[in-house]
Amino acid sequence: MSEVTSERIVLAARPQGTPRPTDFRLERLPLPAIRDGEVLLQTHYLSLDPYMRGRMDDRKSYSPPTPVGGVMEGEIVARVVQSRRPDFQVGENVAGRLGWVTHSISDGAGLTKLDGRFQPITTALGVLGMPGLTAFAGLLEIGKPRPGETVVVAAATGPVGSLVGQIARIKGARAVGVAGGPDKCAYALDTLGFDAAIDHRSPTFADDLAAACPRGIDIYFELVGGAVWQAVLPLLNEFARVPLCGLVAEYNAPGTGVDRLPATMRTALSRSLTLRGFIVREFWDQRPAFLDEVGAWINDGRVRFREDIVQGLANAPAAFIGMLEGKNFGKLIVAVDDTGR
Repeated sequence: MSEVTSERIVLAARPQGTPRPTDFRLERLPLPAIRDGEVLLQTHYLSLDPYMRGRMDDRKSYSPPTPVGGVMEGEIVARVVQSRRPDFQVGENVAGRLGWVTHSISDGAGLTKLDGRFQPITTALGVLGMPGLTAFAGLLEIGKPRPGETVVVAAATGPVGSLVGQIARIKGARAVGVAGGPDKCAYALDTLGFDAAIDHRSPTFADDLAAACPRGIDIYFELVGGAVWQAVLPLLNEFARVPLCGLVAEYNAPGTGVDRLPATMRTALSRSLTLRGFIVREFWDQRPAFLDEVGAWINDGRVRFREDIVQGLANAPAAFIGMLEGKNFGKLIVAVDDTGR
């Protein structure tokens, strides 16, 4: 077997605020021959997700930061091209957290085989992957929607927010989405079936949100923080629940701006709020039920999804920077090798 050269994107420098193209570097290196117990993988698709911004900073979090010079973290869908493991056959498709690379060697740890439920295969990175499980578990286990309640979710056309709103509707709740721009708001209404969609770029955003929630907000699924949280906070009802899994508006400038903590704490106390941060890995045991239920909802047309696919690993940094600015429309994925779709 001829030598395989892998391309990879590494963290070249820690960002100072918004990431720049110079914070990333494309490298090429030969891979050694695989040994007993290993497989060689060729990446088809790479998932780009907001949490990756936090890994670029050298600060304490729920996972260690990416070292300078280290491969950018990310989940991939890949094909087994060589195997010296009896449990992985050449030609099988797998998902794993192996980073921004074209080829990789794995001992099999953390790899998940992908079966016929993943159609197209990119759904393993979106609606049937980590973002989908985040929406499913966060809303149902923490939000606990009841018929007639009002559920608000920001980033409503993204992979998490879009599924939160659709599940809320399936459970009989009223879904209000917050999105950036008229096209995304129209998609939330016309395709995803939200009851209302509010443009956070509007100068009257806070008033528009209040008008869309005349009975207040019972569940707010927090993905962005910032100005959206400030508009949501006064509208939260007594005993409202706030599943918290992202603060993308804060990622490029943590700890700056007006201190909203006192207002948040006063409201949490006076209205008996439940604000629960979570990382999706704590709900990994729900993955079988999640795949069964959401897969069935996709098949019967009650759940729809959208993917925003960028071609080529070299374009991943620009796509990632754009995602943090809200430029993507749907689940952002890089087609590293489009033969896998």
